[in-house]
Amino acid sequence: MAAESLNLKITGKSHVKAKKNIGRKEYQLVTFDLPYLAFYYNQKLLFYKGNDFKGMVEKVKEGLSVVLEEFHQLAGKIGKDEEGVFRVEYDDEMEGVEVTEAVAEDVGVEDLAVSESSSSLMELVPYNGILNLEGMHRPLLAIQLTKLKDGLAMGCAFNHAVLDGTSTWQFMSSWAEICSGAPSTVAPPFLDRTKARNTRVKLDLSLPEPNGLPSENEEKPKPKLREKIFKFSESAIDKIKSTVNENPPSDGSKAFSTFQALSAHVWRHITLARNLKPEDYTVFTVFVDCRKRIDPPMPEAYFGNLIQAIFTVTAGGLLLAHPPQFGASLIQKAIEAHNAKAIDERNKEWESAPKIFEFKDAGVNCVAVGSSPRFKVYDIDFGWGKPENVRSGTNNKFDGMIYLYPGKSGGRSIDVELTLDPHAMEILEKDKDFLLEV
Repeated sequence: MAAESLNLKITGKSHVKAKKNIGRKEYQLVTFDLPYLAFYYNQKLLFYKGNDFKGMVEKVKEGLSVVLEEFHQLAGKIGKDEEGVFRVEYDDEMEGVEVTEAVAEDVGVEDLAVSESSSSLMELVPYNGILNLEGMHRPLLAIQLTKLKDGLAMGCAFNHAVLDGTSTWQFMSSWAEICSGAPSTVAPPFLDRTKARNTRVKLDLSLPEPNGLPSENEEKPKPKLREKIFKFSESAIDKIKSTVNENPPSDGSKAFSTFQALSAHVWRHITLARNLKPEDYTVFTVFVDCRKRIDPPMPEAYFGNLIQAIFTVTAGGLLLAHPPQFGASLIQKAIEAHNAKAIDERNKEWESAPKIFEFKDAGVNCVAVGSSPRFKVYDIDFGWGKPENVRSGTNNKFDGMIYLYPGKSGGRSIDVELTLDPHAMEILEKDKDFLLEV
């Protein structure tokens, strides 16, 4: 599909609040949350087939008012306490979650399931280019429901200073189960962030003056990047994994996981496509879920950010001159070294000199993975079937950023959603060893 407009019309805006009164609540943001204040809202886009748009919208909104009782933080705002420590604030008078309704009836679900992302897809997701810090003045969750020729596009924007991917998909699962009447499989959110880290960090952060930030409609001059989804079948994933595990290392280390094998595969082929000099460094970054890594461990249902970025670096020439085990081993060692002690040290270092991440800080010639194929995104069924397609919006994407999703066909298949410089992308698309085409 070309980048032409979808001819989308906004037909209404409303706000959804929790069904029951909850009262005033305050939740301190902790060291795992704060670095993301200068990231953008995290955007997810799901497409569903169906003809009863009005009924679907009513059901989604009704279920939202119920799920917001437990997940009421998403109906709150970011604020600061009297000492300048950021927190999530909720009270029943707040406006709640923003829901926009729109129509793009010339476009079908299949038209939007294309592998290449385009500017028109971005019209389906709210809060393009909106910083998390702006959650002081606007909802922490915004949803856009767009009527398509034969279905519904659901675009969601979550404030990333308030929650990570694990919490995002737990919320989505709970919401869908309420709407479809399915028995709940999701534990209630565990809301006390200070159990994970109880350091009070004061940040002197305020929003730039309104004229200092480009508005939503004023495009910042960004380098032109391409976004594309590469679908790896179950057999391709098995081949990548078995290849990297062919000659087990003599030092007795564990076999490489699917994630480590696929990450090394993607890192090598992107490095090849970038045509680096042998001595150029390349950084591999992965955002690791720390719920079970910290001491004491936190429940899976911990609501908030409990991720940290870990990095490993090597020279491009070394990565390519060695077999795939070399890259996989670097990634494996970095992940395994990230234990409770390493997490604690990273937090202490950050707390002593807080540094707000910006996405361009990811590293030189970076490949960064920011989502997990363990998230069961194709099980998000609101009562009219599973999504036809799931992808991320354009926020928080830069050259080398990857989101991994389970493949729609299930099993061990994985979708690799990749943002890359157009020249490198062109080379990668022709790389038969990357796509494992027969």
